[in-house]
Amino acid sequence: MSSNIQSSESLLNTKPEEPKLVTNLRGIKNKIMVMSGKGGVGKSTVSANLAAALAERGYSVGLLDSDIHGPTIPKMFGVENEKPMVSEKGIVPVKVNDNLKIMSIGLLLDSNDSPVIWRGPAKMSAIKQFLEEVDWGVLDYLIIDLPPGTGDEPLSISQLIGNMTGAIVVTTPQEVALTSVRKSLNFAKIIEVPVIGMVENMSGIVCPHCNEKIYVFGSGGVAKAAEDFGVKVLGTLPIETEVAAAGDSGHVHIDIKSDSEWYIHFNKVVDAVEEFVK
Repeated sequence: MSSNIQSSESLLNTKPEEPKLVTNLRGIKNKIMVMSGKGGVGKSTVSANLAAALAERGYSVGLLDSDIHGPTIPKMFGVENEKPMVSEKGIVPVKVNDNLKIMSIGLLLDSNDSPVIWRGPAKMSAIKQFLEEVDWGVLDYLIIDLPPGTGDEPLSISQLIGNMTGAIVVTTPQEVALTSVRKSLNFAKIIEVPVIGMVENMSGIVCPHCNEKIYVFGSGGVAKAAEDFGVKVLGTLPIETEVAAAGDSGHVHIDIKSDSEWYIHFNKVVDAVEEFVK
C-alpha cells in the first residue's frame, strides 16, 4: 500500500514536459514579425535589410523566411544554392556571416524554379518545423518575414510563438496598398501583437537631373493611417536603384552607400526597433 502511495505522489510531483517549440525558442530574446497587407510593397527587402543591419551592429540575428510560395530571402543574401546541414540538435540554418543566419523553404527546394504547390496543412507543418526543428540557438533577434496578407502563415506563427515582441508593417503610399495595410494593423490588434510601427516604402524618387522629389505613388496616406491606428511611422524609404540592385546581386545592405537618402532613413527604422525592445 505504502509503495502505491509513494508512486502516486511521484506522479503528482512530476512536472509536465515542455513543448519542443518552447524549449527550442527559449534562447531568442526578441521575435519580430515583418508583415504587409499585400504583395509587392518591399516587405522582404525591409526584413532582409533589418536583419543585416542589426547583425552589422553586433547583434546575433536569425532571419526566418516564412513565405512558402514566394521565398526570396536566400537570393537576396546570395545563398540560394546552399543547403542546410543537420546536426544532433536539429536543422542548422545557413550562415550568412558571424552574426546572421537564415532559414527558408527556398533552401530546401531541388531547383530555384521549383514551385511549392501545397495546401494549408502542409504549409503549417513546414512553419512548425522551422520553429521546432531548426537549431536557432541563442539570438538577440529572430526576424520573421511573413507572406503578404492575414491568412494561415501569419496566424499560425503568432499562435505558435505566442509571445511575439512586436510587428513591423510595410506599405507603399499607394491607396490600394493602404487599404490592405489597415487590415494588417487590425489583424495585429486582434492577435495581440504590439505594432512597433509602419515603414513607408517607395516614398517618392529623387529626379537625377533636378533633384526634385517625385511622389510616384502619392503621399500623406501612410501618416494618416498611422494616426488613425495610433502607431508610429518608423521611416519613409525612397525608391533607389542601388537598393534593388543590392538585393538582386545577393549583397543586401552591403552595396548601399551610407550617405544615400535610403540608408539614412532606414537606419532610423533600425534605431526605432532597438529603442522599442529596450
